[in-house]
Amino acid sequence: MSKRAIRPKRARIVALGSAAALAAAGVAGGVWASADAAAPTPAPGTYTLVSAAGGLCLDVPGAAGADGVQLNRHACGGAGQTWRLSTTTGGFTLVAVHSGKCAGVREAKTGAGAAVQQEACSGGAAAQTWALTAVEGGYRLVNAGSGKCLAVKDGSTAPDAPVQQNSCDSAPAKLWALKPAGTGTGTGTGATPTATASATAKPTATATATATATATATATATAKPTATASPTSSGTIPEWPTPTVDVPLTATQQVGALFDGGGRRFVGKGALGTGGQSESQPAMFELADGAVLQNVVLGDPAADGVHCNGSCTLKNVWWENVGEDAATFKGTSASQVMTVDGGGARGAADKVFQHNGPGTMVIKNFRVEDFGKLYRSCGNCKTQYARHVVIDNVLATVPGKKIVGINSNLGDTAKISRLTIAGDSGQKITVCQRFTGVTSGEPKEAGSGPDSTSCLYTPADVTYRP
Repeated sequence: MSKRAIRPKRARIVALGSAAALAAAGVAGGVWASADAAAPTPAPGTYTLVSAAGGLCLDVPGAAGADGVQLNRHACGGAGQTWRLSTTTGGFTLVAVHSGKCAGVREAKTGAGAAVQQEACSGGAAAQTWALTAVEGGYRLVNAGSGKCLAVKDGSTAPDAPVQQNSCDSAPAKLWALKPAGTGTGTGTGATPTATASATAKPTATATATATATATATATATAKPTATASPTSSGTIPEWPTPTVDVPLTATQQVGALFDGGGRRFVGKGALGTGGQSESQPAMFELADGAVLQNVVLGDPAADGVHCNGSCTLKNVWWENVGEDAATFKGTSASQVMTVDGGGARGAADKVFQHNGPGTMVIKNFRVEDFGKLYRSCGNCKTQYARHVVIDNVLATVPGKKIVGINSNLGDTAKISRLTIAGDSGQKITVCQRFTGVTSGEPKEAGSGPDSTSCLYTPADVTYRP
């Protein structure tokens, strides 16, 4: 199937700062460094805390009110996830808004592995005091009583993994973003910044930064880069960004924990520059289990987009012209969660998101235009699983064929809410297509529309507009 030719207009390339600043940002460990080396100092207020290991939120399980409940990480949006950050001697206290109780280390222990729990506030006790250390991409929360960091047990990316204190290092399980409560913006990893970076370069400055065999950015500083839009809690879907910096990629960029593209456009070159429909072509970005990719625009060509090898989070990622697929979700754990929050895709001759591994995929605050299928659970993978997809607050614009395709015979489910379809006056786009999945050959269609077992939505969940 031929690829739709959607060639976006390219803005003039600009740098994010002076030549010296861009060179200093450089490339470390094969990962393009963010223009912002560290998050700003947070102001007192109410926040949710988002873990870089999987993009889940710090949670009081069940929004319980009792003392001694160990904190965990849960899918964001729960009642026990709003925390009031208040200044105290030596740092901040974290007070659960629903209960008025503090996040503290159980029995004020100082050793690694001690549980972090909800407990009655004790007027600035060291075990309930947290210093927020800004690092690239977010914060470490360091307990004043022990000098150890708020961490997810065993570095897990699974939902409901318990939280404890542990030695401080750069592991994503010890890195947190602060997302102001009541907004869709955040500070640090796991939240979508409202602006990518500031530029103070003189108009005549030029800069070049090179990543060995993986990424090369050549830029001329003429203006500040355009901020990349991000979703808001009110359900506003962001508009298409206009990147002002192009970064050529000649080989797959490996992401172990966090990659923040700063709103730049990444364009495939060499082996990544064919722009074809081959199933075997490499990805632009390959994410390890638990990794976060954010503030990235994939230009044209984009090879096979993004590959995710387990739980992962794509925040504010855009595909200007989808190659074979925008993203392919792999992995082997039934508990893994792949979250796409914000961003958009267009020009997908076939699939936008391909789900090959097990687990759950969440697509929210997203726009898709000119597409075959927004989501497809693999119909003929050699190893098949029950897969699940959650679609919430998505805008789909014609032309398009199907929103989701699932294998009802394998136990797949699709939960759909706040779906808007634009330009489909005849309502020809299929919202939920059921297939009979196979391990060889081609799957066959097995019906469409809402039901009580596989396609979980009602007509009221879908809005049509001109």
